[in-house]
Parts: sequence; C-alpha cells; structure tokens
Amino acid sequence: MLAVRWYLRYALSYRDAEELLAERGLIVDHVTVYRWVQRFTPLLIDTARPCRHTPGDRWFVDETYVKVSGRWIYLYRAIDQCGQVIDVLAGEHRDLAAARRFFTRALSHGRRPVEVTTDQAAAYPRTQLTIMPTATPSLHPRSQAQADFRHLQVRSDK
Repeated sequence: MLAVRWYLRYALSYRDAEELLAERGLIVDHVTVYRWVQRFTPLLIDTARPCRHTPGDRWFVDETYVKVSGRWIYLYRAIDQCGQVIDVLAGEHRDLAAARRFFTRALSHGRRPVEVTTDQAAAYPRTQLTIMPTATPSLHPRSQAQADFRHLQVRSDK
C-alpha cells in the first residue's frame, strides 16, 4: 500500500517506487507495483470518500487540454475556495453538452454553490443559468482552478 500511495501522491514512476522499496529491503518488480496500483487505487478512493469535507459554496471551474495515453482530451475541473477538488471530468469535446454533464456531476457531491468563477468560455454562463440559477456567475480570465492545473499538466507529460 505504501508503494501505491507514493505513486499516486508524489507522481513517481513505477521504477521509482520499485527503487524506494528496494532501499527499504523489499525487492519488488516495477510491473508488480503497476498491478498493485491498478488493483488498489479504486479501493483507496472508496475508503477515502467518506473522509472528504463538504465542498465550499464558492467554486472555481476551468478546463484544460491534456494528453492522456497519446490522445488529447479536455479535462474539466472544479475546486472550492479551500482548494479541495469537487469533481473532474475528462471528455472529447468542449461544448454545451460537456459543460452540462460536468456541472450535473459536480452538483451531486453536496452543497450547491453561491458563486461560480469561470474563465470566459461561452458554454459556462448558459449552463449555469439552467442548472444553477441561484449561483452568481463570476468571470475571470485566469481562475484559481486554471492555476491549479499546472501539476496535472506536468504529470500528463510522463
């Protein structure tokens, strides 16, 4: 479990995790670490879910274009005022349907936002009016969520 946690938390490669375990006297192949990650990551997610805090009432929403397994996709992300990730959605398109699907999923995690700060993407205001009419839309050319995408873009290059 320690190797899986290191891999997920610190953006290590499987070989890096293998090397760290070897320093502690555990000889494990990097393929074994890969299999552990595939097997235990969903269990860790399910275990950690009840420990998550309720999302805040101010959301920062943005999307970016990242390469995953050689394919370029849009990655939508919402964080609250404390920096806690509310939801993430990967999709092929950046359109009204994708924005609607993202906001619907994000709202299923608890409290409805009072204010939603986004970039100037055309799909966001129309979607917000239909799904969250009470939330105050706020436009910002560079939102907090966009600044928080840096570590995701670095990891996607690996």
